[in-house]
Order: sequence, then C-alpha cells, then structure tokens
Amino acid sequence: MTTPYVDKAGSVRAGENLPVEPVHAWLTQQVNGLSGLPEVTQYSGGASNWTYCLSYPEAEFILRRAPAGTKAKGAHDMGREFRLQQALKPVYHYVPAMVGYCNDDSLIGSDFYVMEKITGVIPRKHFPRGLEVTEAQSQQLCKNMFDSLIALHSVDYEQAGLEHLGKGEGYTERQISGWRTRYQKAKTWNVPSGNKVIRWLENNLPTKEHICLTHNDFRLDNLVLDPSDVTRIMAVLDWELATLGDPLMDLGNTLAYWVEPGDDFMAQMTRRQPTHLPGMMSRKEIVEYYMSSMSLDVDDFRFYEVYGLFRLAAIAQQIYYRYHHKQTRNPAFKRFWIFVHYLLWRCERAIKGR
Repeated sequence: MTTPYVDKAGSVRAGENLPVEPVHAWLTQQVNGLSGLPEVTQYSGGASNWTYCLSYPEAEFILRRAPAGTKAKGAHDMGREFRLQQALKPVYHYVPAMVGYCNDDSLIGSDFYVMEKITGVIPRKHFPRGLEVTEAQSQQLCKNMFDSLIALHSVDYEQAGLEHLGKGEGYTERQISGWRTRYQKAKTWNVPSGNKVIRWLENNLPTKEHICLTHNDFRLDNLVLDPSDVTRIMAVLDWELATLGDPLMDLGNTLAYWVEPGDDFMAQMTRRQPTHLPGMMSRKEIVEYYMSSMSLDVDDFRFYEVYGLFRLAAIAQQIYYRYHHKQTRNPAFKRFWIFVHYLLWRCERAIKGR
C-alpha cells in the first residue's frame, strides 16, 4: 500500500515537455523488460535543472536534464553529475544508483541522465499535510541530517579514488572568484552590484582550508526520508555542485537556506524547508554541533556565513537572469531579483556581526 506522504511529481510545465519516444527508445537499451511508453511527470521543487519522473508498470526512474537557454560556464553539466554520483555510490550509500547517461543532444535538446527513483518523503516548505512530526522527531532528523553531512566530509576520497572530482587546494579562492564572476555576468539592471560584499570576501579569505568531499547544496529538501520513520534519511539528491572543497564552506552554503523561527519576515516568506519547526537546531547550534563532531575550531564563522549568502544570491540571480531574458516561463522566478537584494543586505549585516 502506497503511503499518501511520499513525494510525487506533477504536471509538466508549459514549454518544458519531454519527448517521450526517443527517451523510451534510449532507456530500453539500458534496462530490460520495460513495456509501453512511460507516464511522464515533472518535479516542481527544483529551480535549476529540470527533473522528471518516468513511470512504467515495471519500475520508475528519474531523468534530469539541463534547462533551456543560456547557461553559466560549468553549470548544468549532466555528464559530470552522473559520473560523480556513480563514483560516490560505493563510499556514500545515500547516493541513488545511476542507470545511464546520454550525451546526444538531438534526442531531447540536451544531454541527460537517468537514475533509480527512491520513493519517500521530501520535506518541502512544509511536511506533507497530515504527516505529524513531533519535536523529538524534528530534533532527531536535524541531527541525522548533519551526521550525514559529516559522514560525507569524513570520506577518505583519496583511498576511494575520488581525487579527480575537483582541484582541491585553493578551493576557497576559486569559489569567491567564480561566484563573483557568475554574479556579475548574470547581473540585471534591477539588482545591486554586490561589490562591497565581494571585496570583503576577497579581503578576508581564511588562511587555512581543509579539503574533503563536499555536496554544496545540502538541504532538507534535497533529502529523501523514510515514510515509516521520517528521521531516517534514505537518499541525498542534487549532486550537481559536489566537488572536493572546504567543509566549512559547504556548511555555510547549507546555513544560507536555514530559516529559524526568529528570523525576519523576508526569510520566513522565502523559506523552502521546515527548518522552523520546534526541535530543529538554530544556525549557531548547528555550527557548534558540527565543529564538535568534526573536531574543528574556527574563531569567526562570519566568512563562511557571508560566502553562503552571497553564493545563494548569485544562484538566485542566475535563475532570474533566465526569466528576465524570457529563457524560462516559470512564474516562480519572477521576483527573484527582490530576493537577491535581500541576500546582499543579509551579507552586509553578517559582515557587521549583526
């Protein structure tokens, strides 16, 4: 019996239809025993790559492809995302199993990959209606979430043969330079230059960095939870930005999305995860828990906080750029430019220690 709380895809958005026949023809070469054309639905949660569910009588699969329109260099690399997860699966069991990758753009207008579908609960802005989560469960889920991040950061990537996933040393400086460039290239007339924040980040680069496997988009709504026990994590999704990087920057990225009960109106309005529930740790508590678990110490977490917020501003601006230039019709992106203003304001407050 199917639980009513599991995450389900919905109708395909206008202009984002998936050519079913060529996908089916390709997929039957990867998987035996598939009958008939699949039912195609689309997930609405993602604001970057387009994600579809292919439902056959025998099995269900997830297909991910890049969006239409101009893309930032290095972004939406489906081949890299596929190969990275394929390499990670043996050493980090939260990664879904890969089915196959297609680099032939002529099939659907983009390269794409297909992976197994892990059926479970994905906590969006709220848990599914009717699913009651106690304070104790929220507390345990929060702990399990960061334990799974710590487990990723603790993988011996060299012993696992994963040193090819990133450049390693110099990551911190490359990230600041890269996100500065991405933000500036995606800038539209109605958002700030961000120069003050950029200069502060460039002038406050940490003198030390630790290199490990990083996810770089680690959020509650990128987790699949067990419907029978929502504190148990079944899978971690969306590995597009994963690489060899600095763990504190990965944590800063996660906390940029973390909205607490006492946060301002704008934060509450843009919340996309149920991080506000009683039992969830605060950002300060998360930093303390993480540092203690990893036996790390840092005098001032501000750099990582500001970096996470600025990076999120750059991501939001890249998405808004596509909407602004009519490369996507998704109405959810219409007011992202306001969010960019807000995030840069948050950066400046964090710089001042507020």
